[in-house]
Amino acid sequence: MARRLTLYILLAMLIGILTGFALNQTVSDPADLATITGGFSILTDIFLRLIKMIIAPLIFGTLVAGIAHMGDTSALGRIGGRAIGWFVLASLVSLALGLLFVNLFQPGVGLDLPLPPVTAASGVVKPPFSLHDFFVHLVPSSIIDAMAKNEVLPIVIFSVFFGIALTAVGEKGAPIVRGLESLVSVMLQVTDYVMKAAPVAVFAAVANAVANQGLSILVTYGWFMGGFFLALLVLWAFLYAVSYALIGKQTSTLIRYVREPFMIAFSTASSEAAFPRLLEALDKFGVPKRIASFVLPLGYSFNLDGSMMYCSFATMFIAQAYGIHIGFGQQIIMMLLLMVTSKGIASVPRASLVVIASTLSFFNIPEAGLLLILAVDHFLDMGRTATNVLGNAVATVLVTKWEGAFEKIESDDMAPLPAPAHTPAGGKAGLDLDPNR
Repeated sequence: MARRLTLYILLAMLIGILTGFALNQTVSDPADLATITGGFSILTDIFLRLIKMIIAPLIFGTLVAGIAHMGDTSALGRIGGRAIGWFVLASLVSLALGLLFVNLFQPGVGLDLPLPPVTAASGVVKPPFSLHDFFVHLVPSSIIDAMAKNEVLPIVIFSVFFGIALTAVGEKGAPIVRGLESLVSVMLQVTDYVMKAAPVAVFAAVANAVANQGLSILVTYGWFMGGFFLALLVLWAFLYAVSYALIGKQTSTLIRYVREPFMIAFSTASSEAAFPRLLEALDKFGVPKRIASFVLPLGYSFNLDGSMMYCSFATMFIAQAYGIHIGFGQQIIMMLLLMVTSKGIASVPRASLVVIASTLSFFNIPEAGLLLILAVDHFLDMGRTATNVLGNAVATVLVTKWEGAFEKIESDDMAPLPAPAHTPAGGKAGLDLDPNR
């Protein structure tokens, strides 16, 4: 089933490109084109809303049940510490690769664009970053409000308190835990129903983008896009290498398991759309729900590898396009600044654009330069969103390996069933992931 859905998504992307190109070439009236593509956007928006209605109850149910089964708050702190430590390292690598490749390819050099007026705006709403607001916003004033807005971090904070409290009350909380496990099962079944519409949504999203922008835009920005996607390939290789160093040949199995959520994220440019499938894929790979349900939501706010690379790459591209020199020392400051500001507004739609807008003003780069990349942002968003999903999958597997908590891999049509190698403390079957054996 997983292979068929991946194939259908790929076919939908191809048909969407062809349909969008045909519309772009044949429909000359902008109003008629807007009417047609508006119909496409309805399909995409409905699919994304279907996904969003799953996210909050799924995160709450899996996280609370997972914490309750841990039975040890010290394990929760240890897992969280290891996850955050990896997130910081991966973020630094992503930002550094973005700066390395934009300096290597220099896609903006030679454009020599005239500096726009200081008052020129990009049209992107840029809320000021505030440490006070960031930390205060972590704690929800209402869990209902946080769920209604799909604000992941406040949901995680409440779920942690709720899960620890369930552990503290012991047997009295057992019915609630069983109820939440049933809720998770139901939400995953809902996910199966929603995913059947994924190819239709992918077709509509791709057709809409190509119809409005045309394929010629890809040629105009080819050097910029090519440099960025090459940087993404290097980042993927880094993630693969780190994973291989810890779990060996099972990394290839992991890639096969996460290819469907990866493709969903790439084609819809939405990390949320891939979350339920990614959770299922990691469960099949042998990651305990108690770890995946805790690390993944954190990663969706703190481990945006592809988005962070794009922030450094695009900011430097805009500076190059205006002939503004940013020295090595300033680029180091830029990297550290992006490490902080990207965490504060990670839940904002198209957060990368907002982060870039904030960074441009800090370095006195015209904010209107953001208009240079808006035309191709959708295509680049596809790549960086898929990278975010891959990065979070690898992060969750690494934390699981460090915890020594791998369970037996489930058998399905994507990978053979490895034999369990040992039984760790707790009595669960474990998978020998030592690459040297």
